[in-house]
Order: sequence, then C-alpha cells, then structure tokens
Amino acid sequence: MNTQCPSRDFIYQDWILTETKFNPEQLHSRGTVFTIGNGYLGTRGSLEEGHARGVPATFIHGVYDDVPVVYTELANCPDWLPLMIVINGDRFRMDEGEVLQYERRLDVSQGLLSRSLRWRSPSGKIIDIHFERFASLADQHILGQRCQLTPHDSDCTIEIQASINGYAENQGFNHWEGLDQGKTNQGVWLQSRTRGSQIEIGMAAKMTISGAEATLQVSIVPGYPTISASFVATSQQTITVEKLVTVFTSREINQPVTAAQEKLAQLSDYTTLLTANKQAWDEVWQKSDIHIEGDPTAAFAVRYNLFQLLIAAPFHDDKVSIPAKTLSGFGYRGHVFWDTEIFILPCFTFTQPAIAKNLLTYRYHTINGARRKANHYGFKGAMYAWESADTGDEVTPRWALPDDYYGEDVRIWCRDREIHNSADIAYAVWQYWQVTGDDEWMRDYGAEILLDAAIFWSSRVEYNKQGDRYEIRGVIGADEYHEFVHNNSFTNRMVQWHLEKAVKVYDWLGRNFPEQARKLEDKLELTSELERRWQDIIKKICLFYDSSTGLIEQFEGFFQLKDINLQDYEPRQRSMQTILGIEEANQYQVLKQPDVLMLLYLMRPSAEFPYNEKALATNWNYYAPRTDITYGSSLGPAIHAILAADLGKSTTAYERFIQALMVDLEDRRGNANDGIHGASAGGIWQAVIFGFGGIQLTEQGPIANPHLPPTWTSLKFQLHWRGHWYQFDLSREGTGDRGLGTGDRRQELIISPPSPPSPPTPPSPPTPDIRGFIFDLDGVLTDTAEYHYQAWQKLADEEGIPFNRQANEALRGVSRRASLMLIIGDRTYSEAQIEEMMERKNRYYVELIQHITSQDLLPGAIALLNELRQAGIKIAIGSGSKNAKTVIERLGIADKVDAIVDGYSVQKPKPAPDLFLYAAHQLGLQPQQCVVVEDAKAGVEAAKAGGMWAIGLGPVERVGAADIVLPSLAGVTWAELRTKFPQTAKR
Repeated sequence: MNTQCPSRDFIYQDWILTETKFNPEQLHSRGTVFTIGNGYLGTRGSLEEGHARGVPATFIHGVYDDVPVVYTELANCPDWLPLMIVINGDRFRMDEGEVLQYERRLDVSQGLLSRSLRWRSPSGKIIDIHFERFASLADQHILGQRCQLTPHDSDCTIEIQASINGYAENQGFNHWEGLDQGKTNQGVWLQSRTRGSQIEIGMAAKMTISGAEATLQVSIVPGYPTISASFVATSQQTITVEKLVTVFTSREINQPVTAAQEKLAQLSDYTTLLTANKQAWDEVWQKSDIHIEGDPTAAFAVRYNLFQLLIAAPFHDDKVSIPAKTLSGFGYRGHVFWDTEIFILPCFTFTQPAIAKNLLTYRYHTINGARRKANHYGFKGAMYAWESADTGDEVTPRWALPDDYYGEDVRIWCRDREIHNSADIAYAVWQYWQVTGDDEWMRDYGAEILLDAAIFWSSRVEYNKQGDRYEIRGVIGADEYHEFVHNNSFTNRMVQWHLEKAVKVYDWLGRNFPEQARKLEDKLELTSELERRWQDIIKKICLFYDSSTGLIEQFEGFFQLKDINLQDYEPRQRSMQTILGIEEANQYQVLKQPDVLMLLYLMRPSAEFPYNEKALATNWNYYAPRTDITYGSSLGPAIHAILAADLGKSTTAYERFIQALMVDLEDRRGNANDGIHGASAGGIWQAVIFGFGGIQLTEQGPIANPHLPPTWTSLKFQLHWRGHWYQFDLSREGTGDRGLGTGDRRQELIISPPSPPSPPTPPSPPTPDIRGFIFDLDGVLTDTAEYHYQAWQKLADEEGIPFNRQANEALRGVSRRASLMLIIGDRTYSEAQIEEMMERKNRYYVELIQHITSQDLLPGAIALLNELRQAGIKIAIGSGSKNAKTVIERLGIADKVDAIVDGYSVQKPKPAPDLFLYAAHQLGLQPQQCVVVEDAKAGVEAAKAGGMWAIGLGPVERVGAADIVLPSLAGVTWAELRTKFPQTAKR
C-alpha cells in the first residue's frame, strides 16, 4: 500500500519513503529525514557528490569535544561519503546540468538509502546514476556505498574520485586535527584526533569497479585521502562502483587506525555485507515492528519513527545515551535530556530491554558528574544535569544568542532551575525494573542511581515551619514558559514518588542483598535518620490539589496569573513565548507543554495519586486549552494523544498523534533541519501502544483495552514483560470500553488546596518581606582586600608597573580581569600574557589566604550571622571571587550559610545583577525578598539592578545608592535593621 504526502513529493509505502522531487530549499530538512545509522553512528542524508549549500555530518556516539569557553558537543566526524563523478569533463552536481528524472528512497526495513536520477550534463551527455548507502547493523564499524552509472545515449569517459574528508565542521568549528594518513594495498586511511577531548578516529576506505577496465590511483592530499579511476563506458553499459569504509575510535579500541585498516583488509564484497545488514535488521524488526492496517500513512510513519530511534540506540555501548536530536543533526549539540528516560526509553524497555539497560547504565557511569553538580550548588547526593554529555557534568549553555543581532543574550535557566530530571531518571530505573524483573542490574546499578538522587532531594527540599510542610522553590517544571516558580506540582509529586520508591528499594536491597546494602550505606552515607527524613518529606511535601474537583494547580500562584484564550492568536506560525516575549509569557496561564497532564500520564500506569478518571477529565478540560500544543514543545502532542484516547476524544487523539507523527517527515515545526525530534518519536510509540492499544500493566502481564482510530482495521505488536513475549493483534471489533483506574490513593497527602481561578490583580508595591541575606565576602565579612592588595602589589613589582594602596582602592568590587586592566593602563600585552598574569596573581592570593582563620572575621559578622539563622533568615555568600569557598571554609562559617555563589557561577560580573539573582535563586527566594550587604559601588549597583534591598558598608560617597548605609557590621542586629526597612520602603 502507498499514499501521497501532502507536500506532493513524498510517497509512503509500508517500509519505504520515496522522494519524487529534489528541492534545494529543503536540503537541510531532508538531510535529517534521510538519516541512516546503526546505533554506533548516524549519517545525515547529504549528497555523495556534495552541494554548494550542503553540510555533511556523521556523528558517532560518545565522540564529544569542547568549543572553547562556549559548550561541549558531539563532533562532526570526518565525512565518509564523498564520491565525485566527472562525465566527459563535466562534474556531476544537482545544481548544474539538468535533472531529467529523480527519485530518492529510504527503505527502513534494512536502513538502505538510495537515489536514482537521469542527468544531462552541460555538454549534453545523458547518464543514469544510481546511488546506495548503508551503515551495517551486522558490524557497526562497516559502511557501504554503491554507485551504478549507465550512459543513456552515447559512449563517454567517466572519472570517479572516492574520498574521506577530514575537514568536517560543526557549523564553522572544526574539532579535528589531522595526525596521519596514507595508503595500503586495499585503499586509503585517515587518522585524526579531537582537539580537546583527544579522541582518536581511524577510517579506511577502498573502491572497486566492475563493468569496465579501470586502473585505481591514490592521491594523499592533506586531510583528504582519495582513490580515483577513469574509464570509458559505452552506451547502455552499467558500470558499478563500490566503496567500503571502516571506522573505529579510541573510545572502543586503543589503535583505531590499525583496527580500521585490518577490518578493511578482511571485508567481503558489498553484496555480502548488505545481506548481513538486512539479516540483522530482520532480527531487530521481529521484536520492534508495529503493523497498522487501514491507514497507510500511519503504517509507514510509525515504522519510520521507530527506525530513527533504532539507528540511534547504542546496541553495544552502555557509556552513551540517545541525544535529544538522536545522531541526526546539530540541534542541542548532541546533549542528552530527560527526553531519553521519559519519552524514548519505554519503547526499548518493552521491546529491546538490552538497549534499555545500556541507556540506563549510562546514567550510572555519569553519576559522578551528577554528584559534582549537586556539590557545586551546595547539595548532597546526585543532581543529574539538565543537559548531559560524556561525563554527566552540566553542559547546558548558560546563555543563548538572540535572534535579533542587537538584542540581549538570553539566559538559559534550565541548567539551574529545571531539576525534575533526577526524579525522571529514577522513574525510568523503576519502570525498567518492574518490566524486566532484572534484579541483578537493580542491585549493581539502579539502586545507587535511585538512592543517591533521593539523597539530593532530601537536601534540596526546604522545610516551611509555619506551614509544617516541605517545599521546593525556585524551579522550572515541565512547562518551560514559567521560569521561576515555587512548588511546581509535577516536580513536587515526582520527588515524593521518587522518595516512596527509594524507601522500597532500600528495604528490598537490605532484605535480598544485605552485603550490597552495606556497601551503599557506607558509600552514600545512608542512615535510618535519612530514611526517616524521606518518610517525613513524603508525608508533608506541598501539593496543590482540590479533592472535590480533582483540579491540580500547576504551581503556587498559577491560578492568579492572567488567563489566555489561544484562539485569539490564531492563525499563527510561532510559539506563544515568541509572540508574548519571555517575561510576558511568564505572566500568563499559557503552557509550553503538558505539565500537570504530564504528571497524570506518568502516574497513570499504576493509577497512583493524583491519577484517577475524574482528575484526568478535570485537568484536561482546564489545561489542554491553555497549552501551546502546536508551536510550544514537540514533547506535548503524543502525550495529549494518549490522554485524549483515554478520555474517548478519538478525533483529538488522532489529530495530536498525526501532529507528532509527521513533525519531521512534513517538517511541521520548521526545524527539522536541526535533527530528528527524538522525544516525539518515542512518544509516538507510547501513543500507539498505551493510547490506541490501551495497554495496561498487571501482575499477570500486559493487557489491551484498545481505542483504535476509526480508519484503523488492525493493530499488531508485541511486548516483552518479565522474560516473556506477549503478542497483540487488535482490531476494530475488539475495541472495548476505557479501563481507567479509579480510586484516589493518596488524598491524605493534600497539603494546601488551591483557591478557584480568579482574575489577576495588579501587583502590590514592594514591601519589606525580607527572607534572605546575601553577603559579599571581601570587606563585609572579612578583609581579604589586604591579601588581594599584596598579591597585586607583588605582580606589579615583578612587571615593573607603579602600584600602591591608593591605586588599589579603585579595584574594590572589580573583577580580576578588570582590575588587571586598570593596573596595566596603556601598556600593551597579548591575551596570553594577560591570562598568565591573572593566573599568577591568583596563585599569590591563594597562597596568602591559606593563613586565614576565624580570627579574620570582621567585628559583628559572626553575631549577625547567628542572629539571622535563629530568625529563620536564609543566608548566601555572593562574591565575585573564584576562591570564595576556600575563604569561607578557612573562616569556619560554611555551616552558617545556605548557598555560596562565586566567580564560577555566572558569566557577567558586578555591576550586572546576575551574581545576586543567582544567589536568590539558590535560596529559593524572589529578588525583592533579599538584602545584599556590600562595601563597593559596583556591588550596590548590582543589588539595585536586581531589584533587591542594599546595605552599604563604608563611606557614603562609595555606597550612597544603598538603601541603608552603615560604617561596618559592628553592633548591627537584625532587630534593629528590621526597623529601618519600612522607612526605606516609604521613599
């Protein structure tokens, strides 16, 4: 069966996608669509002969490298595709001569991409050309190409050049430095290494020609080893050119170039390798195929999306995971998100559990990165990165460039505030264990992930003594249109769920594997006291749920935001955040993607609180109309499709399903060029199985309660559950009633029901609701300024630059670089010299501060800190110094502060407000709830720019813009300060 794509140049068959017209305007989006791979690497659908606009790309799992200062990304590996064809002196190109016939086909049953065309050269020669390529699933290190050439109307001389291009770039940055290259009896080879991560790659290639007499020649152009041949082809004679490539990296073998050469020497012919590849794919599809009858478009498109997940799945590597854009594009730079665990993983858990195990084990191998992130933010346990790469450390860029060339950079707060992914990973760990019954993996890997992330939550939650409840403040939930919220229901309930499962796993481990339990107790410092804290958090965490209606408030205060009717903005082709602006979208009840509904979906399998039929209907009716489902997040449509199917809304369910299904094939969001929407592809599997198939999980195994779309006559698939395969053959006749779980199992956890939605009220003028103090370090709590001066003086003396104490006063509150610039004045230094001097000064300073003790605290500092602690005021250190943590430890006050924000925390120094805004975020407070204590003009300006109160210590001429000016902290008390703020507020 086949069907025509609405774009008129795609034909869908059961297993084959056919493109009938080449459009250079779609070069990059179709490059994504025609990606092939084998779970080790992915190669975009670039043209073998190249194109003026082309950006060939091959990504190999785990081959990350750094762009200095900016980000970590998957490196675009050397291009194995180049195949240049010259006909009687005319080079074949799609943008030259004339294309008389054209067809490109992707056969997802075996991962074979082909292109057939008839081309008239500029000199008038007509030739038929057929290309093929595959990445072997039978052997992940083998790549194959074939080109068949048939002159149509006359004899011609043909020249072929088959190359490896070592100059691959990531949108302007080349990650590779060439090490060596050469030729062998089989062909050519290339050895390169990433510039930062020092990962070596070895590639080797050979070419064979049949159907004509041809002599092969090798040219070793630096970075571009090439095999070439020329021959005469007669009319209607088919010449076949085959190119085989092998590739290894130092991630999997010590001598990758040697391995590539040896593998190449052992290879059989192209046809044999293609057959082995087909057999490997047959085995995979036996487990993963979904067969749909009655809807040809869906039948192919579902398989297509599964294919894109499978070619990105690490079949043999448990130290990598599937990036958000798979291995198909530059989008998100190859970073791994919660997309993998929540959206993609279920497909593999139920059909390819070995792959699911690899994906989850990646989180185990990167747990030290999660621990480093937790420690950086002042927490315990494992705080998983929002965007992860090879080490598990946070790689989310801190800033994004604006669309407007003159616009301000956009702060990416997800790295700091979107923290629910630690619970999402725990959810995936638990689901894998429940589905597979893999106790051994849970014992050796999963338990540590789940328990250490639970330790993080026990340090991240905040106890509200007045309300006798635990809160999680200053977060971003699943809905990213709201960037700084308190008590997000999705986050809080997922944390509660996580701790519930942590208690169970801890108990299970102790009963079944006591030795492993003792090891983890020692390693993670697990105690009965900690377990009691988990139980207390479970009991008292804040959840805004109205038991009479089932309505859940997305976060504290959401119902007080301005309401919105999305129909008022139609028609549109932009997201609501783009239309409203980032700040304005924060003020409206508009969602980027499901948040409360996402929570209900995740609680759905076991009908856990707050999921029940009434709650689903109530929250669907409230939140679905407020969700930017078309241009918000691609993660939303598939989830909406499942829940709509549950509610019997078959038309809506199918519309949302198609929206997700065709997001890349039809480029519905206009960003397919960035790569495959991996989460959407995983959501499609879930929409078919759990939505339309109605699969529910029981102790006896999965059962179906289908809701097939009207046109579907049959749906067939199989699921793996605890060692057994379950076959499903569902038909329209078998469609039954919705089997929704009922019973509100956890209503006793309701802490604070929300008020009914009401029209928003105008904001009140600022009031002195002080809940946090942010102290600068130098000149406020201690006088390390003297040590800074001594370090600068030593540097200046060594460089022969005049410098004294009077000149040092101008450096107060100024960053290290800015201070150095003031010192050197008009003198000329290279950037390398400047960097060296800054490092030298810092070395001197670090040596000096080793002698700091608690005796170096300034008068009044410790007394005020103690009084603030007793009053329940949160305390942060906000210092531009990159040695702040060392100083605080030496002063002996680390236990008196809740957060430390230093020169590593933000990009822009004072007087930009970023440092103090970040400190407020770390305290979980709004800026207007914080007081900054500073001794420098730049610090006071930063506090005021951030909307905070400012106390200035020192001369009025230096800190006069502060709300309160004091000579020092000596004799200062919180009780006295409190009386001064109301007067300030009246000004």
